Amino acid sequence: MPAVPAFHSSRRSFLALGLGAAALGLSACAGEGAGGAAAANGGGKPGTLSIDWATYNPLSVVIKEKGWLEEALKPKNVTVNWVQSAGSNKANEALRAGAVDVGSTAGSAALLARANGSPIKAISLYSQPEWAAFVVGKDSKATAVADLKGKQIAATKGTDPYFFLLQALEANGLKQSDVTVQNLQHADGRAALENGSVDAWSGLDPIMAAAEQNGAKLIYRNIDFNTYGFLNATEQFLKDRPEQAQTVVDTYEKARAWAANNLEETSALLAKAANISDAVAGKVIKERTRLAINPVPGDAQLAVLKKVGPIFVASGDVSGQDKIDSALASLLEPSFASKASK
Repeated sequence: MPAVPAFHSSRRSFLALGLGAAALGLSACAGEGAGGAAAANGGGKPGTLSIDWATYNPLSVVIKEKGWLEEALKPKNVTVNWVQSAGSNKANEALRAGAVDVGSTAGSAALLARANGSPIKAISLYSQPEWAAFVVGKDSKATAVADLKGKQIAATKGTDPYFFLLQALEANGLKQSDVTVQNLQHADGRAALENGSVDAWSGLDPIMAAAEQNGAKLIYRNIDFNTYGFLNATEQFLKDRPEQAQTVVDTYEKARAWAANNLEETSALLAKAANISDAVAGKVIKERTRLAINPVPGDAQLAVLKKVGPIFVASGDVSGQDKIDSALASLLEPSFASKASK
């Protein structure tokens, strides 16, 4: 496998359809507290829908900026409370704490959370992005994964870039013990790479695309190691307020269709939210995202997650394969997206 494989022509033509609003990039999280965060943010209150937005999920940015959820829920006297997530790990923390009712993560992160006891269900898919890759500094001599043996690599545990790292090492004949992983939040990983504190970074867009613009190099890409973007909800929310859950999924489908026909405005909204240039945002949206996917979580996602699951066990992130199997059997809740997609 070449160090930096190009997109297949079919992928390029697929992206060229304009069906792209990516799910990438990060900022600070308002929902990472425990205990009191739920009360402070309104999570779990019938009159308030608490939902995350994240720059790694541009559809959430579109929905927030357009006010579509507020519009749909106003007749039912439901207030929308937006909580920013800095990464899948932070979205999972907010879901577990009850600070949000609905949160967006990578599929791998949703599986990890469910396997470790978080009562969440995946109710829809927002994209299949190529949002993670191995990044080195502009002056680095490393050109392949094998060159990273014995090196320091930054990654955010509990997120797709971390799981990308584990899979990439395995695929290239290295073990996790062959490198030293520095557990840093995504933006801090980029900073560590640029100041020389680490030798490489398992990056996430759009921060990764912005780093490229400053000279950083992607030495290993593999879209198959990037899991889907999952929209997750707490089981309590689905039990108590299924109509609100359906409204959320319906609104996501509205946003997907709108983004497909408004690529430039979608890029502009992402650029503003992530504080990046229009060029970087455009690269993320138009080149590194598959938005034209079936939003119903099902067999395709399970096939990807079944490959990731044993890696969690081997790395010690999950205590046993039985927990992975149980999570795979209970994570997906396709009924809401099935109704919306019709």
